[in-house]
Amino acid sequence: MQAGFRLIAAAALATAFALPAQAELPAKKYLPAALAATIAQTAYETCLQQGYHVSIHVVGDEGQSIAALRGDGTSPHTFENSLRKAYTARTFRSPSGDFAQRVKDNPTTGAVHLAGVIAAQGALPIKIGDEVIGAVGVSGAPGGEKDEACAKAGIEKVADQLK
Repeated sequence: MQAGFRLIAAAALATAFALPAQAELPAKKYLPAALAATIAQTAYETCLQQGYHVSIHVVGDEGQSIAALRGDGTSPHTFENSLRKAYTARTFRSPSGDFAQRVKDNPTTGAVHLAGVIAAQGALPIKIGDEVIGAVGVSGAPGGEKDEACAKAGIEKVADQLK
């Protein structure tokens, strides 16, 4: 009988320690597919209205593609480039243009050799408060600042839902 009591006591003790650990898990915010699609479509339409043929990628918290759009008449490299720009903005939690400036200031930075990263302007992180939950990258406009402006328009379209 005493062995059975010890087994029950050990199980109860293990459960007591396991339950608080579950209760302490953080609530994770994420970028829903519907918002990602809206961001991509708005960025695309903004560039198209200005006559720019672009590709768009929206990535989530872990850098995975959530929405992608290759515009009509875009050059083949724009699709990959928009993904790399978005991944860069997500990875460094800042505009991809900031990373491009870092590389320009210090061309020997090792980060430029990371897979999927590119030193080119045209992507912005997507945030809820200060927490980065994804990024949007645009490629194909004549200049990274124009790509970035379209990305910004996409984020602004859903800004009221990113709270």
